[in-house]
Parts: sequence; C-alpha cells; structure tokens
Amino acid sequence: MKQPFSSVWTREPRTSKSPTLSRTQIVRAAVELLDAEGLNALSMRRLGAKLGSGATSIYWHVANKDELLELVLDEFYGEFKLLETQETTDWRHAATLFAYGMREALFRHPWAMPLVGTMPAVGPNAMQLMSRLSGTFARAGFQDFERDYAASTLLSYVAGITVPEISLLNALAGSGMTIAEWHETTRPTVEKAAADYPELRARYAAIDINTSIALGFEFGLSCILDGLEVRLNRRARPAAASPLRSPEASRDDEHVSAE
Repeated sequence: MKQPFSSVWTREPRTSKSPTLSRTQIVRAAVELLDAEGLNALSMRRLGAKLGSGATSIYWHVANKDELLELVLDEFYGEFKLLETQETTDWRHAATLFAYGMREALFRHPWAMPLVGTMPAVGPNAMQLMSRLSGTFARAGFQDFERDYAASTLLSYVAGITVPEISLLNALAGSGMTIAEWHETTRPTVEKAAADYPELRARYAAIDINTSIALGFEFGLSCILDGLEVRLNRRARPAAASPLRSPEASRDDEHVSAE
C-alpha cells in the first residue's frame, strides 16, 4: 500500500535539542549552498559542515532531505513579487508582476526549477502566492477552475521560456562566456548552415541577442495575456442569435417566455 504524502508543513514541529541552530538558519544556508553549487550538491552532511554542526543537529528540525527541499522551495516562492489584493488592481498588471517575479527568481535560483511541479508547493509562501494569483484571475472575471487554468498557463509560459535560457547559462558557466559572446561564436556556423536561406541569415546577423531575449519574453507574455483577455471579452458579450434561426423565430421564443 502506498504511503500518503507527508509534508514538513503539516506535521507537528519537532522540539529542537539544538538551541544554537534554527530552521531559518538551516534554510538560509541550504539556499546559499544550492545557489553556489546546485541541487546535486545538497546533502545533510554538506549542509551540516557549512553550518558548523553535524548533520544530526539538522535532523532535529527536518526529518529528511525531502523536507529540507520543501523548505527551500517555499523560500523560493517567497521571493516572487507579491500581488496586490485590492479589487481595483488591474489583472494584467498583477499577472505581469507575477511573471517577471517568477522569471527573476528562477535566474537567481536555477536549482528550483526541477522542484517546481514535482514537489507539492504547500508552504505558507506558496499558498499565499497562489491565493493571490487565483484571486487576481477571479476578479478579472474567470470562473471556477478557469482561474486555475489561467494561472497554470501563465506559470507554464514563464517556466517554458526561462528554463532553456538557464540551461544555456549553466552550459556556459565553465567557459566564462556570456550569452552574447556565445552567440557570436555560433555566427559562422549559422551563416554556413543557412546559405540557402538568405532571409534567415539576414535576421540572425541583425540580432542583438540580449535585447532579443528580453523583447521575446515580453512579446510572449503579451500574447498570453491578450489571449486570456479575448476569452473574458467573449464571455462578456451577449450571445448572438443563431444563424440557423430566423429573427421571427427568436421573437416567437421571447413571446412564449414572456407568457
């Protein structure tokens, strides 16, 4: 029989016998280790050494590594720009703040991406963030599960466009090259490969890669929000008469309803 998922956030807190070590200290040190060396470098032993204490001291606060990952993932969610809660908040502005906040947090903490979606986000920061995002789409006019689908679409877009950039940065980390420098090194190969496609060669030659990345993210985000707005506007418009029914039939229906 499969064991139900248990979370550090829902079990009773442990009584620590390590008065000099707090959960906050543990999480902060774990995030620093992850930022410096990545997800595979994190272990209780390594973390204990960084904190100047044994791994046993950490276990007074977390039962295992999965609980530690839950804590650092919620710390990641806590770095997103918080959304306004007032009803007058423009939903597109709020969604844009969220998207850029998530993107910036991913660049600061690229180790978080493998955890997002694979580890339930049930910590207080994640819950507050998702509640505000859901509330933003609800106030915009999305109903029931549509607000969740809208939020999921936004999350998927940000992750989908940002992760390849992070992967490229990770690949370049050992070379010391920037993305712009890497782009220049690929130019001769691309020009040769695109010899039969002059329009592609011309566009590639004209690209400022850093500007292109920034504008590309903004363009895609605008398309996502435009599409969501179209759905809202479509719902707001009164239903048009069916082209298969005559105006006389529609008036007859109204007469019957009135009676």
